[in-house]
Amino acid sequence: MANITKKVSWSSRGDETGAVWEGTPLLNGSERPSLSRQDSASWRPKEIPHNEKLLSLKYESLDYDNIENQLFLEEERRMSFMGFRCLEISRWVVCGMIGILTGLIACFIDVVVEEVAGIKYKVIRENIVQFTEAGGLSISLILWTVLNCVFVMVGAIMVACVEPIAGGSGIPQIKCYLNGVKIPRVVRLKTLVIKVLGVICSVVGGLAVGKEGPMIHSGAVVAAGVSQGRSTSLKRDFKIFEYFRRDTEKRDFVSAGAAAGVSAAFGAPVGGVLFSLEEGASFWNQMLTWRIFFASMISTFTLNFFLSIYHGKAGELSNPGLINFGRFETETMGYNLYEIPLFIAMGAVGGALGALFNVLNYWLTIFRIRYVHRPCLQVIEAMLVAAVTAAVSFIMIYFSNDCQPLRPDHAEEYPLQLFCADGEYNSMATAFFNTPERSVRSLFHNAPGTYNPLTLGLFTLTYFFLACWTYGLSVSAGVFIPSLLIGAAWGRLCGILLASIASTGSIWADPGKYALIGAAAQLGGIVRMTLSLTVIMVEATGNVTYGLPIMLVLMTAKIVGDYFQEGLYDIHIKLQSVPFLHWEAPATSHWLTAREVMSSPVTCLNRVEKVGTIVDVLSNTSTNHNGFPVVMQVSDNDEPAKLCGLILRSQLIVLLKHKVFVELARSRLTQRKLQLKDFRDAYPRFPPIQSIHVSQDERECMMDLTEFMNATPYTVPQDTSLPRVFKLFRALGLRHLVVVDDENRVVGLVTRKDLARYHLGKHGLEELQLAQT
Repeated sequence: MANITKKVSWSSRGDETGAVWEGTPLLNGSERPSLSRQDSASWRPKEIPHNEKLLSLKYESLDYDNIENQLFLEEERRMSFMGFRCLEISRWVVCGMIGILTGLIACFIDVVVEEVAGIKYKVIRENIVQFTEAGGLSISLILWTVLNCVFVMVGAIMVACVEPIAGGSGIPQIKCYLNGVKIPRVVRLKTLVIKVLGVICSVVGGLAVGKEGPMIHSGAVVAAGVSQGRSTSLKRDFKIFEYFRRDTEKRDFVSAGAAAGVSAAFGAPVGGVLFSLEEGASFWNQMLTWRIFFASMISTFTLNFFLSIYHGKAGELSNPGLINFGRFETETMGYNLYEIPLFIAMGAVGGALGALFNVLNYWLTIFRIRYVHRPCLQVIEAMLVAAVTAAVSFIMIYFSNDCQPLRPDHAEEYPLQLFCADGEYNSMATAFFNTPERSVRSLFHNAPGTYNPLTLGLFTLTYFFLACWTYGLSVSAGVFIPSLLIGAAWGRLCGILLASIASTGSIWADPGKYALIGAAAQLGGIVRMTLSLTVIMVEATGNVTYGLPIMLVLMTAKIVGDYFQEGLYDIHIKLQSVPFLHWEAPATSHWLTAREVMSSPVTCLNRVEKVGTIVDVLSNTSTNHNGFPVVMQVSDNDEPAKLCGLILRSQLIVLLKHKVFVELARSRLTQRKLQLKDFRDAYPRFPPIQSIHVSQDERECMMDLTEFMNATPYTVPQDTSLPRVFKLFRALGLRHLVVVDDENRVVGLVTRKDLARYHLGKHGLEELQLAQT
């Protein structure tokens, strides 16, 4: 077999949830290579070369496939038609609750940011006005820097020291969760609290960030919590929605929560549904689409309702979303056929700039992983970025002499006069001295002539590098708004330059139109979303006529950007070494078969197995498997045995905990029969095997697995091609796929890591190394 590289494995501290990995021995069942001293010295965990050529073994898969054992089938058969109807109604109720809670969280974030940022900017503005006349503006700079650093420090301490998974936008983690990877602690209540408070601190702290990415993560956490009818963090069980306590249902609700988050952030319910479809969910059906749309719609209108009360216009539901780009009126914003090539060219520029952003951020992230991994360093870096951002903003405003007349109908929140004449304001201050959302709106809607080309050029350049440096800090922050702001600035610059070239004709006169196209191009170039982003932009601007240009721009930006580098979220997923499965198997993988991909030999269990054997298998830290084929009779000479079913580690742990032994069942006639409820109560944090005490006498007992194993697991023959295995695994959201020979004997097991380690590199098909990082 060509180009199959040696895999190296080491054990280190497992993750704190007690999760274990689906261990993968070497290909073709060959033994793991024993490393020489030099090898082992050069492969210490501390010196891992952090690149995307590693695949971490600490991530688990979610079980999207229902475990159809006898208990499950009996429960389903007992349920009446009315029972199923009630379940369907409760799914709709859960989606409604997800929408309401996500909308409330968005409203809370928005109101707090508005109020606190308003106070901060008023204080600084009064200080600047005072010192402009008296001299001593350096005091204003110090005040601005200190205020920024204090807010960012609080946000960074919460993330770095309390819950690191709450850092960043959370979109890569939610993408992984919807793809079927169990990221530890990603949907905990604590994560939600830190996320919400962290994003308020980072936006108010003046960093080049937005608050929309964290909204998507927040929606997903709300969904995971509400759908389970209990909080494991608060140790409270409300005894509702117990049927939904399994990965299949939870993952569907999480996709609804992510959609509700997009919907609340952008006022784009359809965009939210398409985001969930494009970015995540493996399994999709019509009813799920309809429920997700319902959650999105409820989320937008909950947010609108409460914001209308906040703005003193109770009941007016017409300005949706945290990010309101304002309405683009068709009369002033028309476009002609001959402008389409210009839009496409702007898309290409956006793709190239996006790729540059991603490359810079990739190297920066590798530097952070290697050197800035201690919480104190992460907090210091975040404060440094906050201080630099404030200083750069102040210097740009100070040296800018771009003065614009203050019109009676001006939309400036905090106009700074500085060294301008009376009745004028500094236009650089509009871009910097504001929350990023407001700056985007002013770039879209301010009248022609309100910005100097030099101002826009300098702003684009500085904000590009600030945003690139900020993404990946240990603060909760999104990349959507900074991307839109960078794009809107250079887009408006293009509009101004075009207007100056072709001085005739009113169609060129509106730079706001080019600001919109530039914003779409830049965002598309960085995150590489097409379908959902087109709809989000159309919904957020409230103008369908721009559907075609935005779509063309996003397609061009994606094609050009992909030529150089992957999307930002994909880069961060790879850097975390997550076994992420894309929609299709690698293009040149047809020559690989299940026999070459599978893990073997497989640890199998008998249908009636000795308790001691089960405990030893589960306690074996060198393998730590999660799924065990159940066979007729395990032979002594490692010959394959006939398959009867499949049982999971979590099920075996529940059986051991409840001591479901054959001897006890015979001696104690009154013993309660184990029910599905016992498995659901233990979900999702199953106890580790070390916490279960089994006495020496109990080790000699027998355990009958017939009733609890999945008697009809999915299987494939040995000669099935990799793309076919991949399609089956990905479409059905499997965790284990048993490989059998022509007599239905178990010869191997395919897990997520076995498939994810093959990918197309620069030199054709490459195999990633597995590492316990």
